[in-house]
Amino acid sequence: MNSTARVIILVAAAVSPVVLPSGPAPGELALSPIFGVGIPPDYRHWELVGVAHETGLDELRGIVGNTTAMDAYRAGTLPFPDGSILVKRAWKHVQSTEFQPAFVPGPATTVQVMVKDSKRYSSTGGWGFGRFIDGQPVDEAQHKTCFGCHAAGVKGHDFVFTRLAH
Repeated sequence: MNSTARVIILVAAAVSPVVLPSGPAPGELALSPIFGVGIPPDYRHWELVGVAHETGLDELRGIVGNTTAMDAYRAGTLPFPDGSILVKRAWKHVQSTEFQPAFVPGPATTVQVMVKDSKRYSSTGGWGFGRFIDGQPVDEAQHKTCFGCHAAGVKGHDFVFTRLAH
């Protein structure tokens, strides 16, 4: 190969875009047992549904929804339509170092996911569940408790605890 050809190849390589595979963060493709629910890779960009503080676990929680879920919330649509996804992010609550009366998120504890698919999850009110710690699903035994808790507490609200914060 002559020197002109080498220069052309080097210049072409230098100005060509490098394409690297892009994918979700580690653990985001892990699926929950029983339901096969994963953490949606884009959930960090979804709208806030509401927040919660659970005293028994000393956790702060932020619940977000995809566009389908948010449209249903705004319209007051129950049951939620298929394709609705809700994600709850939870953190231990800690006292703020900057403002003593306030509590702020501390270490992350879980990410919990609910996916509405009335055919696939007909035995659990149309919802599939996923609970993840450090991006990995918790065991099957814990997933077996999801629907029972929702059925006991909020059957009349399509098994969804969180209401839209206004």
